[in-house]
Amino acid sequence: MSQYTAPVRDMQFVMHELAGLQEVAKLPGCEEVSSDLVDAILDEANKFASGVLAPLNRIGDQEGAKWDHGKVTTAPGWREAYRQFSEAGWTAVAGDPEYGGQGLPKLLSTVVMEMWKAANMAFSLCPMLTNGAIEAIALRGSDEQKTAYLPKMISGEWTGTMNLTEPQAGSDLAAVRTRAEPQSDGTYRLFGQKIFITYGEHDLTDNIIHLVLARLPDAPEGVKGISLFVVPKFLLNADGTPGARNDVQCVSIEHKLGIHASPTCVLAFGDNGGAIGTLVGEANRGLEYMFIMMNEARFAVGMEGLALSERAYQHALAYAKDRVQGPEAGVRGGPKVSIIHHPDVRRMLMSMKSQTEAMRALAYVVGAATDLAHRHPDAAVRAQKQAFVDLMIPVVKGWCTENSIDIASTGVQVHGGMGFIEEAGAAQHLRDARITTIYEGTTAIQANDLIGRKIARENGVTIRALISDMRAVQTQLADQQGEAFAAIRKSLDAGIAAVEAAVDYILATYNNDIKAASVGSVPFLKLLGIVGGGWQMARAALASQARITAGSDDVFYRTKIVTARFYADHVLSLAPALAYAVVNGAAGALALDEAHF
Repeated sequence: MSQYTAPVRDMQFVMHELAGLQEVAKLPGCEEVSSDLVDAILDEANKFASGVLAPLNRIGDQEGAKWDHGKVTTAPGWREAYRQFSEAGWTAVAGDPEYGGQGLPKLLSTVVMEMWKAANMAFSLCPMLTNGAIEAIALRGSDEQKTAYLPKMISGEWTGTMNLTEPQAGSDLAAVRTRAEPQSDGTYRLFGQKIFITYGEHDLTDNIIHLVLARLPDAPEGVKGISLFVVPKFLLNADGTPGARNDVQCVSIEHKLGIHASPTCVLAFGDNGGAIGTLVGEANRGLEYMFIMMNEARFAVGMEGLALSERAYQHALAYAKDRVQGPEAGVRGGPKVSIIHHPDVRRMLMSMKSQTEAMRALAYVVGAATDLAHRHPDAAVRAQKQAFVDLMIPVVKGWCTENSIDIASTGVQVHGGMGFIEEAGAAQHLRDARITTIYEGTTAIQANDLIGRKIARENGVTIRALISDMRAVQTQLADQQGEAFAAIRKSLDAGIAAVEAAVDYILATYNNDIKAASVGSVPFLKLLGIVGGGWQMARAALASQARITAGSDDVFYRTKIVTARFYADHVLSLAPALAYAVVNGAAGALALDEAHF
């Protein structure tokens, strides 16, 4: 059965060498984030992830969550694990110290998040959604809402949810029908149904704080008429403790391909007179506020893609080292060897390893940029970093999750026939990964956001700055000797040129022919992810070579260079083909009449 151990060494390398932990530690509020503190946190998180959460992953997949007359029971071991999780302070890592949080930087919480998701993705979804709800209340809630909810949510005593989707309103939130009727005491009564609500009901805590999109009676049509409300499962007594049950019920949970232990709920609001809620911020600005949660969640789902890739790689690697099958290629009549000796298995493992490391590097860099965007004393730097984060969140979400499906599938392939057997465990990673490209906005939604809001709307300013940064790394590669660096430079050069060509096409086409530009949106997202990952792998190779030149004989650094070379040859080399699809792919996609499909 699959075990999980966090790749702490690679995590530390990326934090220090690529994401700029030292720079983050100088930011206001981060002064106490020393290397010793970071190492201690990673060590404890690794122990909890591998020792508590990972052993429950298979149990959760087999047992799942159970629904009975409105009550949801989580999988065996879940309640005890969640109690340990919250009591150890893991729910408070990134929380505001004013409300009991630890206030640690996004970069560090990102690394810890990867561990939870790799160890047990279904478990990690509960604190993930809670963090999004915390963020929305913290940024747009009233003082009363913050005081009432944030301390308990940050401590993990209560959890939170996002309630957007309805049976008739999936990605099209303009179709939301849930209504909110104002009351004389300043509260609202909500009526409607929400679907696909992660941890919308469970037995882990004594209250659940729902963030719900709904329409006021006088709201305008479309997305401009949506407001956001806090609707607790239990109304609060005067002393802040849970009191009477609110009029929100779980009427069923979904039966899913994967993440079986995460209850995906159908919630009914107002079947018995109306669910009582309070307005968050201003009326009719709910979608704007919900996107605060969505951006947090989209980054976190990207981390799920990374985490599942790491877990699938570890699973496949262990099997490849253990499974004995056939002699080595070219050794006629030789002894049977473990399959890691076979060239194609090595290719598959290197593909899994290199892409996972590229995703980790890019995601951590975006996490660190988030810290700079929020905390840097210079407003110009904050704006620049925020623009970079906004550009890259769709890439982290879309590219990492699309990769995770391919990587988990490769993990099944490494197992051969055993990979198709549930008891081997490899199939769970593939089943769990499949949802990640769908929820919190499909890959197409991420890609449309990328080319429209993040590139066309600002005429390519931020992405051209990113291309300039990539070019600077490519120039540094020219100063290095050896075949590996020549190969990395060649592929990175072609990749950057591919991004430039695709960006030029998008800017020239989007405003005149949005359909043609949109055909290439997902290929472009993948292109930018691949080249962004190659950019970071090149930086990793340069940093490793610097360590070697300084006298280190640590095999870790030589391995990083080899892995970067593999990525350049096998992954980054695909970039020109993706750019070709972006620039030339519209005609074939749009030519047929609907009846001819």
